[in-house]
Amino acid sequence: MNDGTPLPLGATASPEGVNFALAAPNATAVELCLFDGSGAHEQQRLRLTARTDGVWHTRLPSARPGLVYGWRVHGPWSPREGLRFNPAKLLLDPYAREIVGRYGGEDLFLGHDPSDPDQRDTRDNAAIALKARVTAPLPAAPPGHSRVAAGDRVLYEVHVRGQTRLHPQVPEALRGSYAGLAEPAVLDHLQRLGVTTLSLMPVQQRADESRLLALGLSNYWGYSSIGWFAPEVRYWSGRPGSTPASEFRALADAVHARGMELVIDVVYNHSAETDELGPTLSLRGIDNALYYHLRPDDRALYQNWTGCGNCLNLAEPRVLQLVMDSLRHWVSELGVDGFRFDLAPVLARGADGDFDPRAPLLAAIAQDPLLSRVLLIAEPWDIGPGGYRLGEFPAGWLEWNDRFRDVQRGFWLQGSEGIGEFAHRFTASSDDFRRNARAPVASINFITAHDGFTLRDLLSYSERHNLANGEGNRDGSSHNLSRNCGVEGDTDDPAVLAERLRLRRVLLAVLLLSQGTPMLLAGDEIGHTQRGNNNAYCQDNETTWLDWDRADPAMTAYVARLLALRRDAAPLRSTRWWPAEAPQGATALRWLAPEGHAMRTEDWQRGDRQALAILFESPAPEPSWLVLLNAGEADVEFTLPPGRWTQRLASDPAADPAHAAPLEAALTLPPSSLRVART
Repeated sequence: MNDGTPLPLGATASPEGVNFALAAPNATAVELCLFDGSGAHEQQRLRLTARTDGVWHTRLPSARPGLVYGWRVHGPWSPREGLRFNPAKLLLDPYAREIVGRYGGEDLFLGHDPSDPDQRDTRDNAAIALKARVTAPLPAAPPGHSRVAAGDRVLYEVHVRGQTRLHPQVPEALRGSYAGLAEPAVLDHLQRLGVTTLSLMPVQQRADESRLLALGLSNYWGYSSIGWFAPEVRYWSGRPGSTPASEFRALADAVHARGMELVIDVVYNHSAETDELGPTLSLRGIDNALYYHLRPDDRALYQNWTGCGNCLNLAEPRVLQLVMDSLRHWVSELGVDGFRFDLAPVLARGADGDFDPRAPLLAAIAQDPLLSRVLLIAEPWDIGPGGYRLGEFPAGWLEWNDRFRDVQRGFWLQGSEGIGEFAHRFTASSDDFRRNARAPVASINFITAHDGFTLRDLLSYSERHNLANGEGNRDGSSHNLSRNCGVEGDTDDPAVLAERLRLRRVLLAVLLLSQGTPMLLAGDEIGHTQRGNNNAYCQDNETTWLDWDRADPAMTAYVARLLALRRDAAPLRSTRWWPAEAPQGATALRWLAPEGHAMRTEDWQRGDRQALAILFESPAPEPSWLVLLNAGEADVEFTLPPGRWTQRLASDPAADPAHAAPLEAALTLPPSSLRVART
């Protein structure tokens, strides 16, 4: 061995061998431990002597890809000072490209004595510890990120395993894997729908919480990351000649070959090491005080703005470096086109805990020549102080807009939102997003997402049914704004089923025809149910796996029609804010009362009628578009604007012929319905 170099961090293979580098500035000594191919037997332990700016490093000239290794890091044990070094615990390299082993919740992973958290546990866990395997780099991903025009983008939030675990057209050996998701039958379905962008739920290597493991469950959603460079091995098919990384890259290439984008959900706000009583897997043992936000009043405790036990401290340059290097790796080597950042305000909290829209990570991404060009999506809330930051991320970022969700549910299902609030959200929530030169597409509109009811369940359950999660039905939101239409759960009552269908269709129409960036939840287009579980994060079973044998082809066709209509109707997906008065010769947005006149103050304030006409009036020869809606409980008669109008879509099934149909000057809309027409 020789000294090697302090950069790049992690294990880097080259013709000169493998260079190892670990950032642990507060450590007193570091040992590199080499294992057999299975990772079960430690074969050699090498004490590093070179240290540069807090990075310990060495090169092994004879090492090659395939080598399995881990770290032992020495230093003081003083939890009250935030120091938790314990060389008895083998540690996973945070830069690991491939991970060997799986955390099973054993107390042997605890850095502290199980009976006395103030004392260091001296038992060695090397035989079962998570380890890294040295990998050869993949070929560089071709450029071309953000392939889809902003106004054309349609997101589809999907779980790699759940999408194909029961898919009859996917070979059994590939179901639930990256390779399964890349199968032509799967991508054909998404293309027929009109989806442009797959948004994968977390695919970085995770470690399940010990509480779930004790219940025989797992963190199915994946928001428990421990390996930020490594694709989750549980989604690898294991096909000979492939690796988790190469199979994921093949998925990215297959998506790109269809002209679509691939976005992944990333979890940099916390790690799977959880709170002060959690396991020592990696960062906690490498340099706890460096990597985590600790409470100033007691540094044995962690800030918990995530609800998951800890928060990574991106105010520290080395932690920022870890995240930036990880992001670049997923783009340049694994081929993704963007990221959805879980609990994003945590990433922009400084050492004082305050959110800063010019925080180091946001500034670093903005100036990075690679990352500044990819799709950036924030989940704009956490549970810390002042944690709700909708609309406050920088220009260029998109954000999940839960206000769109809540207003649409309240307007159509509860009668709790007025027509003015509906109109505001229909046109991309300008009060939140029309700042800092941001465009309407910054608002990611959704009715349902992984966290909450599916669309079918939203209209079948008034209460959550989460007993299977093992928390006494206390977990998950109790504020769902759902409506069971008279029966809780499944029913064969034709009147109830008709109402549910009508509401599903109108909610999908509003979602996919509103200004902004729409996001579909995978399975809503086929009628997927989780049987009332609105927090199925730990259900890796038929609860969450899409049941393709029971898919609703009529609903799938309806979603495809909606997205085709969105592509055809340019004003509905405008990337510019609508002015109060349109310039001469430009399309104008006009709000009309059912009687045909421009909406007046008294029309907006009426509490007895939830009906509106939205006219996108274009100069000839461009077509004008008209959206009519009625969210009330009674029929409403509309007088159409002058012109020859042709119906293009009706959310109420009885009035929705497959072909375009001419409309009379007056039209009656039944309750909970929407129509679209054009000249």
